[in-house]
Amino acid sequence: MLSTDQLRLMDYLHGGFPVVDRPFAAVGEALGWTEDHVIESLRQLLSNGVLTRFGPLFQIERAGGQFMLAALMVPEERFDEVTALVNALPEVAHNYRREHPTLNMWFVLAAESADGVARAAKRIEQSTGLAVFLFPKEREYHVELRLPLCADQGVSHGTWRI
Repeated sequence: MLSTDQLRLMDYLHGGFPVVDRPFAAVGEALGWTEDHVIESLRQLLSNGVLTRFGPLFQIERAGGQFMLAALMVPEERFDEVTALVNALPEVAHNYRREHPTLNMWFVLAAESADGVARAAKRIEQSTGLAVFLFPKEREYHVELRLPLCADQGVSHGTWRI
C-alpha cells in the first residue's frame, strides 16, 4: 500500500522535473518536504518496484539515434525462450506479447544510429532463427497519459492540477 506522500510525489513528478541546480530540493520545496525526504522516497519507490525507472526521456533522433518498432512471429512453444533472447539485447525496450494473427511479439529497438538498429535486428534473427519485421516511424505523435493518484489533495504542477 502506497503512502499519501508516495502518491503525492509520483503525482508531482509526473508533471515534470525541475531543471535547476538542486532539482530534488525544488521538488521538496513544492511539496513541503526536505530534499533528503524526496531522494529517500524515490529510492524506496524504486527499490520496492513501484517505480521501475526514474529518468529523462530523450528524443533520440535529435541526437542522431534511432527508435524502431519491431515484431516477431514466435511459435507459442518457443515464446519464453525467444523472449529471453530478445530481452538480453541492450537495444531492446518495451517487449510485450500481443494478440495478432501473425506477429505476436512486439518491441522497440533503440540505437545510436540506423545501422545500430539494423545490427540489433540481425543479431535477433541470428539468435532466434526468426525474421524481424521492422516498422519505421512515419509520423510522431505526442500523447501524455496522466492518471491522478490523489486528485483531492495535490498541488498544481505542469499542465494539470494534481
